[in-house]
Amino acid sequence: MPSSLYLRLAVFQFMQFFIWGSWAITTGTYLKLNLGFSGREVGLVYACTALGAMISPFWMGRLADQKFPIARILACLHFIGGLLMFFISTRTEFGEFYPLFILYTLCYMPTFALSTSLTFQLVESPAKQYPLLRLWGTIGWIATSVVLGYFSLETTVLPLRFSATASLLQAAYVLTLPITTLNKDKEQSSIWQVGANLIRDRNFFILLIAISIACIPNAFYYSFVTTFLEDRGFAYPAWLMSLGQLTEILFMAAMPWVRINWGLRIMVGLGLVAWGGRYLLMAAGNPDQGAWMVYLGLGLHGLAFTFTALAGQIYVDEKVPRHLRSTAQGFISMITVGIGAFFGSLMAGEIVDWCTKAGAVNWEQVWMVPGWIGIFGAVFFGLCFRVRG
Repeated sequence: MPSSLYLRLAVFQFMQFFIWGSWAITTGTYLKLNLGFSGREVGLVYACTALGAMISPFWMGRLADQKFPIARILACLHFIGGLLMFFISTRTEFGEFYPLFILYTLCYMPTFALSTSLTFQLVESPAKQYPLLRLWGTIGWIATSVVLGYFSLETTVLPLRFSATASLLQAAYVLTLPITTLNKDKEQSSIWQVGANLIRDRNFFILLIAISIACIPNAFYYSFVTTFLEDRGFAYPAWLMSLGQLTEILFMAAMPWVRINWGLRIMVGLGLVAWGGRYLLMAAGNPDQGAWMVYLGLGLHGLAFTFTALAGQIYVDEKVPRHLRSTAQGFISMITVGIGAFFGSLMAGEIVDWCTKAGAVNWEQVWMVPGWIGIFGAVFFGLCFRVRG
């Protein structure tokens, strides 16, 4: 890959995750501690991302594969999303905030699958080169965490406005990327046809179920970990959340080697164990005794995310023809980031409310739930996914 293209795609990935990181790690804290939303309401807001991931792939993947260049679709989505996020930042009541956030996620969530598909189309060897580009997305997430943490903005509305501004900048920048070719002459397939063909592969079906299970503990991470850190008295919670992204960089760099030498089964299995183990560690840790357990639990996010979610994206890219890749990425996004994350977000909100007595949250009880769900996913995958590679 030419160094100039690598640089352009690195900026593209950086901005994609700067947008997300600006609101994903602090909105739960802002809503609960500043606006007074209940745990259920926070869970519903974060479930909007899952609704967006479930609905938008039906039309976005087809548009990108058959109708319009991916970059132009991304520009429209980021521009509309940026305007919506500015308006959302002015709302303080759940009844106004919630429906607007649904509209925003319908714009933003399809950009994940589309940005992945665009990058895959522009590089020669996605399995080797994509992790080294995707790590710049993690650096973008870390950058916003550092800014928010340094200025103690976790409970303010400013992260939402940072995200809105970055969305508008990304809308302009993405139009400078190379235009991908359309596939109008290729046979068209619906997202369901592509999905049905994929799940006929038993290994892919097992992988899809395992990653969907992992999305449940992942929903707890984005919704309530920052609130947990604030509640337990940890200093600079946004900075601490970036520990997971720092380790993400390391595991992304190691991912091609692990994929070749250890195989998909061991790689995904380790990621699923990390999803469960990190929450069990956080359940046992606190600032006075066992703070190292919380730090380790946060750091394991990099292993958990990289070896599950990214492994699934690369596996899908290897399984489908080029002219259906956007649709296929939309399918896996719909099932994992959509359905799995939707139930995870709703469960997270209900569990936090159920474990709250007299205004105090019993975080040990809360973290046991995603912890054991992650362990169950690892056991399921280890028993059912038989083939190495």
